Amino acid sequence: MKINNNVRAVQNGIARRAVLYCFFLLISIRLYAQPVPTPTAVLEAVNHANAWWQAAHPNHGNAFWDNAAYHTGNMEAYFLTKNEAYRAYSEAWAAQNDWKGAKSEDKAAWKYTYGETDNYVLFGDWQICFQTYVDLYNLKPEPHKIARAREVMEYEMSTPNMDYWWWADGLYMVMPVMTKLYKLTGNKLYLEKLYEYFSYANSIMYDAEEKLYYRDAKYVFSKHKSVNGKKDFWARGDGWVFAGLAKVLKDLPADAPHRDEYVAKYKGMADAILKAQQPDGYWTRSLLDPEHAPGPETSGTAFFTYGLLWGINNGYLPEKIYRPAALKGWHYLSTVAQQADGKIGYVQPIGEKAIPGQVVNAASTTNFGVGAFLLAGCEMHRYLTGKRMSKK
Repeated sequence: MKINNNVRAVQNGIARRAVLYCFFLLISIRLYAQPVPTPTAVLEAVNHANAWWQAAHPNHGNAFWDNAAYHTGNMEAYFLTKNEAYRAYSEAWAAQNDWKGAKSEDKAAWKYTYGETDNYVLFGDWQICFQTYVDLYNLKPEPHKIARAREVMEYEMSTPNMDYWWWADGLYMVMPVMTKLYKLTGNKLYLEKLYEYFSYANSIMYDAEEKLYYRDAKYVFSKHKSVNGKKDFWARGDGWVFAGLAKVLKDLPADAPHRDEYVAKYKGMADAILKAQQPDGYWTRSLLDPEHAPGPETSGTAFFTYGLLWGINNGYLPEKIYRPAALKGWHYLSTVAQQADGKIGYVQPIGEKAIPGQVVNAASTTNFGVGAFLLAGCEMHRYLTGKRMSKK
């Protein structure tokens, strides 16, 4: 009898452990298993978002950063779908703006502090448009499409100044311009100045401990803190940098000087971004203090999702580690951010920081937020279909 009781006790213990194992397995599945969309569903989401935006905005705006950021996403949608309406929409915008950013012809008056008038030719928010102009030139080479881009960037590189990129957004706005123009012209000065300007940006905005970027020098800890006394990294600002690094690595030659540093910054950011993701797939506006400005935000989430997927697709990020985060990010973007009519909501309005109490809801949409969504969707489609644009 004693032996039987011992056997039963062992059996009961095994059974309890099995029940506990199954319980924790089910919890793990719920927490970590992410729905995998079909390529068709992703393509429908991309087209739905872009069709809504273009129908709602038939008149083209200026070449300033917010409009231009949308067009970087629209061109990716064109490259994916080959929908001529998308290409024509960007080409009409470029032509309306004379294939220029800020239009001053007086080089002595050109500036690069913040400014929305035509004298701020050297300010990166007026240079992001050149990304789309180069893309359109590559589709149909005509000199006028890139004449202003080359004039502006080659003048800028002729100056001794290095502090052109003094805010995090500028790294998305201009770094890819320089690698695109290098790829087009073979002029190595583009790569040399790219590194000089990038090094300056790192010296004033990069936190080596957290491997993230402050929006600009005003927000460096401990001069600035979140409401809970933490480091305050603005999600969209880091999204600009992360997406910009992905675009740079796409066009940077394999043997380019300093390539390893760009890769290291990109991978370091990927790790930090992974840790900051919220359980529902989005990232909050202040990455390391979710309570500073709680709730979902689409533009930062879309740039992070794009950057993670690009890294998986191109062999920089291990799929096993980063796939769950990318899938969660896209699930949020396609089921919460995207509304039934195609509109992309929960986009923080134009600004430079996470603002406690600022209302960001389903009705909050912007041009650059749609552009970021398109980037993420296109990269997700490439991931699901294996149609990856390049390999490391």
